[in-house]
Amino acid sequence: MNEASTLSNDMVLLFIPLDTPSGRRMLSSTMAAFDYFKTNVDRAADLLALTKEEREKFEIPNHIRRAELTIPMDAGGTASFPAYRVQFNDARGPYKGGIRFHPDADEDEVKALAAMMAIKCAVVDIPFGGAKGGVSVDPKKLTKKELEELSRAYVRAFAEYMGPEVDVPAPDVYTNAEIMALMLDEYEKLVGHSAPAFITGKPLDKGGIVGRDTATADGAIAVLTALLADQHRDISKLTVAVQGVGNAGARAAQLLSNDGASVQALADSHGTLASPNSLDVASVLRAKEEKGSVSGMYCEGSVCDAARMEEDAVELRDPEAVLSAPVDVLVPAALEEQIRKDNVELVKAGIILEIANGPITPEADVILAANGVAIIPDVLANAGGVTVSYFEWLQNRSDILWTASDVQERLNETMRDAYRDVADFALTRGVTLREAAYALALTRILEA
Repeated sequence: MNEASTLSNDMVLLFIPLDTPSGRRMLSSTMAAFDYFKTNVDRAADLLALTKEEREKFEIPNHIRRAELTIPMDAGGTASFPAYRVQFNDARGPYKGGIRFHPDADEDEVKALAAMMAIKCAVVDIPFGGAKGGVSVDPKKLTKKELEELSRAYVRAFAEYMGPEVDVPAPDVYTNAEIMALMLDEYEKLVGHSAPAFITGKPLDKGGIVGRDTATADGAIAVLTALLADQHRDISKLTVAVQGVGNAGARAAQLLSNDGASVQALADSHGTLASPNSLDVASVLRAKEEKGSVSGMYCEGSVCDAARMEEDAVELRDPEAVLSAPVDVLVPAALEEQIRKDNVELVKAGIILEIANGPITPEADVILAANGVAIIPDVLANAGGVTVSYFEWLQNRSDILWTASDVQERLNETMRDAYRDVADFALTRGVTLREAAYALALTRILEA
């Protein structure tokens, strides 16, 4: 899987010693992500009776690019950071996937996410392959200037392997529209011409598209609505719990509340705010933004207004309590591996909408399916983001601006169609939505 390549001046091969505490931690925490992906691929491959040669197409990335980015520091001297770009499969079109700046980013995590992107793009039937990038860095410890240097260094290191028709990056964890603008500027300097389709998730004035910041949640709710229509259920009659109130989770909670659902639990890493009644979602999210936690609705630090909480019939519980909320729909929108074999029996929801990547382990997945829980898998549920990135890429290549209504209409249509394809496959084969999504994706990739 490792391949030699021509290295630029700020790019050298990187070898991470695994027989160290950090190496062992990375092995235990991130190799699981690719193992989970392979488990899901194997189940789908068995369903499709794929040959050994066909299976191997989904186990080995096309390319694993490595670099060490060395940048000047404001205080003097330089610092170096491991960087990766994994290009998993481009059978259906240019590689597509975000770039994350995170201290835990490593090759195995990036490889797993690149593989998931290939599946995700095929599930929603957009003409992209799968890729992912990462830099092992804590961006919170960098100055604005150092962050710019790192962003530009990433592009210089991998530019020869990327481009509008080759590999199209996007934002991911701890990267944003401003960083995408810097990366675009660096790329255009290198190639000597305007190339807005090189990267998506840009600011609007740099060729970005309206609705990209809310696309993940918007797409997820469109899929949930389609599933509920199949079940002849009204979203306004449902109770909901949302784990994770970052961008996607917060937006999903607000959309569900706007549609009349009773959001009875909201959780972040500090705790779960729960009530047998509907929470005031807008107020809780505002408190989260102002004070850093959902508990900020009622608490200042560790001091809480008990009388007000009792009056509102609200309790503050531990962060994992959201998983056991007695609700119709559970929305994991935080981290991976939240529902596991050791806690799966706590889940009471009949529907799980996976906005997070990999929130359910394969062992727990089997148990939930046996318990009759309908799981809308991450490769379908959170594909709204890459779908609107595709719209941005089309906009940049055609130089025709999309309106907000254009984006919303096409996103809803794409996500509903994707759900219909997956649900019909699941019904025909008598399998889960996850098995159907993977099998459908593998079929489309093999037929490309």
